Amino acid sequence: MEPQPRVAIVTGGAQGIGRAIVQRLFEDEWRVMIADIDEEAGQELVEEIDAPEWVDFIPTDVADEEQVRGMVAETVREFGGIDLLVNNAGIGFGKPILQLSLEDWNRVLGVNLTGAFLCAKNAAPHLQEREGVIINIASTRALMSEPNTEAYAASKGGLVALTHALAASLGPAVRVNCISPGWIDTNEWKKRSARRVVPLTDEDHAQHLVGRVGVPEDIAALVAFLASPDSGFITGQNLVVDGGMTKKMIYAE
Repeated sequence: MEPQPRVAIVTGGAQGIGRAIVQRLFEDEWRVMIADIDEEAGQELVEEIDAPEWVDFIPTDVADEEQVRGMVAETVREFGGIDLLVNNAGIGFGKPILQLSLEDWNRVLGVNLTGAFLCAKNAAPHLQEREGVIINIASTRALMSEPNTEAYAASKGGLVALTHALAASLGPAVRVNCISPGWIDTNEWKKRSARRVVPLTDEDHAQHLVGRVGVPEDIAALVAFLASPDSGFITGQNLVVDGGMTKKMIYAE
């Protein structure tokens, strides 16, 4: 009897880094449920991949537990279980703190942090059954900041902490890790109506020790590794993927 294909949920999987993760998992013969609030982007990606028995989309606001419950239940009904949850959905508002409303603050934390909690909570029983994996997508903004990013930075810092808490609570059956991307150029991975040509300069690339800005495929490759048995001794960790940018010392001249 041949083993059943593994099943993944990717939140925020319709565009950007999430879209690249969906594409990589599909290429690695995973069945993937895309959970995203953007129906245009989600349907567009499903049509592009054109493999309905392998990749499907369900509109989901991850900050709404009823919608999360429905998404998890539909994934199990359609694909038979869950082996991997990628908490990638995220939003941000770049506003000065004196202009940042409580509503905006709560919405960012609701999607970026509470959403990951709700997805983990509702997927956990299914992941435990299959000794699955959770991967949270945080950001180097959990470790360093620009001005006017309080809500986003706080949510991503919380996601790093949530990672090791979940690893302690759900282990050993479920491994939980976090990826903190740095500067990732996502323009080519947006839905067609949102794609824009934004040229990168030599100075942009030179800020990185590897000599280039990152691409979504860099993150998708690490997701594939962390979801595999090859990473079986890794849990509770935050892996920074930023081309060395946060390690490069910069002095004003």
